[in-house]
Amino acid sequence: MFTFTAVITMMTVKEIKAPISSEMKEFEIRFRDSMKSQAPLLNKITHYIIKRKGKQMRPMFVFLTAKMGGNVCEASYTAASLIELLHTATLVHDDVVDDAAKRRGFFSINALWKNKIAVLVGDYLLAKGLLLSVDNNAFRQLRLVSDAVREMSEGELLQIEKTRKLNITEEIYFEIIRQKTASLIAACCACGATSAGLPEEQVQALYRFGEKVGIAFQIKDDIFDYGDGKDIGKPTGIDIKEKKMTLPLIHTLNKAEKSERRRIIKIIKNHNEEKAYVKKVIDFVMSNGGVDYAVKRMLEYRQEALDILHTFDNNDARRALEGLVMYTTERKR
Repeated sequence: MFTFTAVITMMTVKEIKAPISSEMKEFEIRFRDSMKSQAPLLNKITHYIIKRKGKQMRPMFVFLTAKMGGNVCEASYTAASLIELLHTATLVHDDVVDDAAKRRGFFSINALWKNKIAVLVGDYLLAKGLLLSVDNNAFRQLRLVSDAVREMSEGELLQIEKTRKLNITEEIYFEIIRQKTASLIAACCACGATSAGLPEEQVQALYRFGEKVGIAFQIKDDIFDYGDGKDIGKPTGIDIKEKKMTLPLIHTLNKAEKSERRRIIKIIKNHNEEKAYVKKVIDFVMSNGGVDYAVKRMLEYRQEALDILHTFDNNDARRALEGLVMYTTERKR
C-alpha cells in the first residue's frame, strides 16, 4: 500500500472545522430541532444535553467525508443528526449501566434525574433517530448506524465477559475496540460518503478509514491511563481499578515471566481499589515498555488511515480530515 510520509501540520479543532463551519452551525440548529418533544420534562433534559455537548467529532467526520468527495446535502444533515441522536442515546444508557455521576465534567442525566428517567430519555433519543431516518428515506444510513450500535453492544458485552476472567489477548482487545469505538466512527465516514453519492468502492474505503481512526483513538485513550508516558500529569489507573485489560497491560503481561504475570493478575483481581497496588501495576507496565508498544501500534493505525485518505483528491476537506486524524492521536485529553 502507498504510504504517505509528508509532514502534516497539527490543527486546532477550530481549524479542522473551518471547511464545514457553516454546515456545523446549520447542523446544531437541526439537531436541536430533532430532539424536540411535547413533554416539558424531555425538553428540559434535551436542552441540558445540548448545552453540555462535546467537540462533535462524529458529525465532523460525516460532513468532512461528504465534502471531500462531493457536496454536503440534505442527506448529510440527516446522517449527522441520526448518528448524534443514537450516539447520545448510547451515552445516556452507558452512564446508567456504569452508575456514572459525571460525563465531560457535567452531571450525568441519571445523576440529576435518576435511572428510570435516564433510560427513558435514551429510548426517546433512539426512537427519534429511527424516525428521522425513516421520514427522510435514509435507509442506507440507518443500516450503517444500526450495525454500529449493534457492534457497540456486542463489544461491551465481550469486554465484560473477558474482564471477569482477565484473559484478553491482543486479538480480542482489538476486536473489542473495533466494535466499541471504531464501528461508529466508521459508520460516520460511510454515511458521509453515501450522502455525497460516492461510488461503493469509495464508501467502503472510507468505512475502513473510519475504523483505523477509531482504533487509534481508543488506543490513545488507553494510553492516558498510564499518563501518556510523559506529558499529562499523574496517571489515573482507572482502567486497572475497573479490571479493564488494555493494550499496554496486555502486551506487558504477554512478555512477562509466569510468576510475574500471576503476581500482577492477582493485584488486579484482589487489590485493584488500593492506590499503592495500582501504582505497582502502572510501574510494571511503564518499565516494561507497555506504553511504548501501544504508542507504536497507535501510530501504525494512524498511518494506515492516512494511506487510505490519500487515495482521494486533495482539497480543504481532505486536509481537515488529516488534521482530525492527527488530533485523535496527539490530543492531551
